[in-house]
Amino acid sequence: MEAHSVFLILFGVIATAIVVHGQGQAGFISVDCGGPPNINYVDTDTGISYTWDTPFIDTGVNVNVSEEYGYPKNPVLPFPLADVRSFPLGTRNCYTLIPSDGKGNLYLIRATFMYGNYDGKNALPEFDLYVNVNFWSSVKFRNASENVIKETLSFAESETIHVCLVNKGKGTPFISALELRPMNSSIYGTEFGRNVSLVLYQRLDTGYLNGTGRYQNDIYDRIWSPYTPASWNSTTTTGYLDIFQSGYRPPDQVIKSAASPKSDDEPLELSWTSDDPDARFYAYLYFAELENVKRNESRKIKIFWNGSPVSGTFIPSSEYSMTLSNSRAFTGKDHWISVQKASDSTLAPILNAIEIFTALSLDEVSTTIEDVRAIESIKSTYKVKKVWTGDPCSPRLFPWEGIVCSFNNSNHQIKSLNLSSSGLQGPIAFAFRNLSLLESLDLSNNNLKGIVPEFLADLKQLKFLNLKGNNLTGFIPKSLRKRAMAGVLALSVDEQNICHSRSCRDGNRIVVPIVVSLLLIILIVALVIICIMRRERKIGAYSGPLLPSGKRRFTYSEVSSITNNFNKVIGKGGFGIVYLGSLEDGTEIAVKMINDSSFDKSKGSSSSSSKVSKEFQVEAELLLTVHHRNLASFVGYCDDGRSMALIYEYMANGNLQDFLSSDNAEDLSWEKRLHIAIDSAQGLEYLHHGCRPPIIHRDVKTANILLNDNLEAKIADFGLSKVFPEDDLSHVMTAVMGTPGYVDPEYYNTFKLNEKSDVYSFGIVLLEIITGRRSIMKTDDGDKMNVVHFVEPFLEIGDIDGVVDARLNGEFSANSAWKYVEVAMSCVKDRGVNRPSTNQIVSDLKQCLAAELAREKTPSQNEKKEVVKEKYKKTPVQNYNSNEFNSTSGSVSLTFGDYNTFGPTAR
Repeated sequence: MEAHSVFLILFGVIATAIVVHGQGQAGFISVDCGGPPNINYVDTDTGISYTWDTPFIDTGVNVNVSEEYGYPKNPVLPFPLADVRSFPLGTRNCYTLIPSDGKGNLYLIRATFMYGNYDGKNALPEFDLYVNVNFWSSVKFRNASENVIKETLSFAESETIHVCLVNKGKGTPFISALELRPMNSSIYGTEFGRNVSLVLYQRLDTGYLNGTGRYQNDIYDRIWSPYTPASWNSTTTTGYLDIFQSGYRPPDQVIKSAASPKSDDEPLELSWTSDDPDARFYAYLYFAELENVKRNESRKIKIFWNGSPVSGTFIPSSEYSMTLSNSRAFTGKDHWISVQKASDSTLAPILNAIEIFTALSLDEVSTTIEDVRAIESIKSTYKVKKVWTGDPCSPRLFPWEGIVCSFNNSNHQIKSLNLSSSGLQGPIAFAFRNLSLLESLDLSNNNLKGIVPEFLADLKQLKFLNLKGNNLTGFIPKSLRKRAMAGVLALSVDEQNICHSRSCRDGNRIVVPIVVSLLLIILIVALVIICIMRRERKIGAYSGPLLPSGKRRFTYSEVSSITNNFNKVIGKGGFGIVYLGSLEDGTEIAVKMINDSSFDKSKGSSSSSSKVSKEFQVEAELLLTVHHRNLASFVGYCDDGRSMALIYEYMANGNLQDFLSSDNAEDLSWEKRLHIAIDSAQGLEYLHHGCRPPIIHRDVKTANILLNDNLEAKIADFGLSKVFPEDDLSHVMTAVMGTPGYVDPEYYNTFKLNEKSDVYSFGIVLLEIITGRRSIMKTDDGDKMNVVHFVEPFLEIGDIDGVVDARLNGEFSANSAWKYVEVAMSCVKDRGVNRPSTNQIVSDLKQCLAAELAREKTPSQNEKKEVVKEKYKKTPVQNYNSNEFNSTSGSVSLTFGDYNTFGPTAR
């Protein structure tokens, strides 16, 4: 160990002088498991900085691999493989990683193992890996020198990620290296939801000619294995290929080489057999044209799985990388992917790379956060010398030592805790009280001091309490005595030190408990007084109107009168019902009443009532100050203590979402749809640029766009709106608000809100207008799909007719429609800085309208569509995704179509 340590230290000193090439290591966690203390070095092969593992784990022992497999006999052995951390104690040992990007983001996690006979037993172990509470993979070895690599893609459920090694009785677990890499959260099948992780099955660089398989310009630090069978040819290029439009970002060395069959008419085929017939596979295929295709040549490709077509015909781009993936799982035992040339193609098919993953459902449930915090506090307070790492209860087969849990479908809780003879010192910690479901607590044979605390009686489920063998003094609290005498609680204490009542001891022994009790009584009385005062203040705060009085303020009686005693319901909102009303002059109005169950001033404040009243006040105050023809006109409000209401102008045709779903949409021409889009964009533009300070709506959706009897569109519902405090702020940090399917994923992941968050939501609205479909729709087989996913395949093959609502019967300008889709897709780009402003959107939509108005409805219209189709087919639409069902990549990714041959879905 000493010689190896010296060597590593010298290497570390030299390596620090190496300039690390590549696109940075921001967010990388690279751990040399078992490395010497305080060692930090740069790996010469990868340019990646590694560190020792003690900051990430406090269990296990560090051991070097044997000389037979390590230094100096094997001088080319990668440094992380030269030593291991072994875990001879405990069933489950966990590393704790804290990614810099925090929870809710996608990460690549890679664990590396080389046995190298580190323990001198020449016995290959077998053990399991878990990420947090869910199974990842089993680790097995064919020989002592095999380098086993396990890799998974998973979303972080919390601020920490636990990677756990589980001993299943087939040898001591160990690990050589552990790595975490931040990923683009909109790629690798993330539309399946965050309850699924992807485990790497194969990652192949097809057409590989040279290289290490691990490249410093791969921002995700993936490992690409060479794969070029004898029946395939290899092709390379030195020309420029854009990898930045695709979220997958394959490194140049991978995308600039491709495989093709030696016979032009043969397909490229890959096959594998699964040990688990229920396994669900997802494939990600990479394509880029590397040759100069002549005018009389074409390369058109189709993808098949087990003989069934899973993609339409497509043409690889010579300008950028394309990534294709199946949206539904490949299931079964035998799998065969075939990349074939289309019937009208003159050139053979190509394939640049492929990744294959298996999907694992994250079904295991974690321990409640309250119990986790309590037990972690107990561990820290008493410095518990047990293998307590990861989740206390999950996975349920491997709970922490001394812990028994109660399991249910929503969460797990600790019901028994045995810390007998665990070296505990000091008073009984308050954290025990927070284990609310605890039935049995054994603290015997430790060195606990002080009194038996009253708070133990707060454990209502407690049936067994053992405090014997400690140095506790004083008396047993009355509440515990009562439960013990009633036979509800089995209580064991040291009789010689602890009394069963306050009066059983005199002198100094009873003085301290009395003083403490008096102090507690005084403290409780003071807290009660403070709470009463605070409550009175809060009630007082609601005693008057939320907004200034004025001619727009109505009483409850007036509201009841103008709605004819709330006679006609015309809609239902998030916080109540909308009624039709009429003013004295006959003007029809819409009255949105706040649900009484959500807000009742007579009952004081609550979290829900506070939220409702805040949103009511925000909306009313904004409506009193903003005025625009494309914002719903505000008539007045009511907040007289009996009820709360907002009163708008009546919009005869309801909201846009319902209108698009109704029979009335049959008569909604493309020109009318463009007018609605422009009206809505102008309302949003006014909020962003016409108001000072600017206003961000935060809930832009078709349900919040109202239509009057002339189909003029007006934006409504400002309850979630946010006013920027200063004009020059690029964003504000705020909790994520909005409706699933419309929420900007950048805002969702970073909590940074700005006008581009509204732009993203408006992009979804634009797609709903042209397709006539909901933001999140159901497919024929009952699955869910975002409207972005519906549009993507048609854009890739240049089919605008497939995008446009069939109810238009082809009556639209193709030029106008293509321009419109281009605007919509630019709004839903991955990063807000790449999205247009609302000023630009209004201008572009007016161009779309001009093109539609200039349309010549002649028989040659279809020919014009084909010309426009070819124009836009060559122009990639960049980096679009969605929140709940993220796109598989940027503009250049395709998704295998929905075919019944795919088997059950991954959701």
